Amino acid sequence: MIKCMLLQTDQQTIYGDESLIESWQSQPDAYLWIDIDSHDLEQEARLLKQLNCHSLSIKDVQRERHPPKIELFDDYIFMLYRGVHSSKEDLLFDHLQIGMFVGKKVLITRHNRPSISIDQLFKIEGEKYLKKSPITLALRIFHFSCGIYLQNLFEFEEKLEALEDDFQSGGDDKMMQEITLYQSRLTKLKRTFNYHCNIGSELKILVEDDTELITPLELHTVIDVHERIERLLSLSQMHYDICSDLINGYLSITSHQLNETMRILTVITAIFIPLGFLAGLYGMNFEYIPELKAHYGYFYLIGLMAIISISLIYFFKKKRWL
Repeated sequence: MIKCMLLQTDQQTIYGDESLIESWQSQPDAYLWIDIDSHDLEQEARLLKQLNCHSLSIKDVQRERHPPKIELFDDYIFMLYRGVHSSKEDLLFDHLQIGMFVGKKVLITRHNRPSISIDQLFKIEGEKYLKKSPITLALRIFHFSCGIYLQNLFEFEEKLEALEDDFQSGGDDKMMQEITLYQSRLTKLKRTFNYHCNIGSELKILVEDDTELITPLELHTVIDVHERIERLLSLSQMHYDICSDLINGYLSITSHQLNETMRILTVITAIFIPLGFLAGLYGMNFEYIPELKAHYGYFYLIGLMAIISISLIYFFKKKRWL
């Protein structure tokens, strides 16, 4: 499906399909936003070629999965980033790849599933940004996507704080499994935000470059987007570090508890080894054993065992092993 937003020379906005492209081409000062969603790939490629999009960028945008990137062509700035199809709590995102071709008078967005940010801005708010320039609208779409991530990270921060409190009162394997799952999701988010941060840095460079596609007038918007991406990266890193600390703390506590258990078992074993030796020695079936015929031999042996046990317990307590 292709939908278009045409901002005419008289500042009137028209919504429609690809038929508005001809109207835009006949108006030198008009702005156009073309949004391509789940369209036939061959027809889509032909349309993009007609609009002077580079063949290599068309291949990149039509791939199922491609790392986020930004490239400067003669007539377009090509951006590829990871948007959001839907989001749930606990850092669950259904990502989708969004491609943007940003020209002086046109913005082309391409994605294979509905995008929250594009659906939200393909309204009056999108008209406001399109009136400024296509690059401003593109940056605001990117900014809105980052806002979705940011909102979920803020909500997760509250849950993580509660999880920390519960962990301090007594963690268990189920809680450990939950924290490990969050850490895995944060690792994936950090990788995405790293790519996006590179895009933000490249945009700042392009503002200072000699290109008319993005001018110093958009510098504030570029800085705003870049700062939001950096905040996402720092927040995800902070949450990742907290999860790592909780995991390491749980492992340390578990290891300490295991060491305590092993120490007690070792002490018990050390006490019963000499007792078992004496019991085994006098339990041998030989006729001639010293003190075998002693009248009070049993009580002597029991007393000796008691003295050995008490002495070992006293020794272990003095060494603070008990």
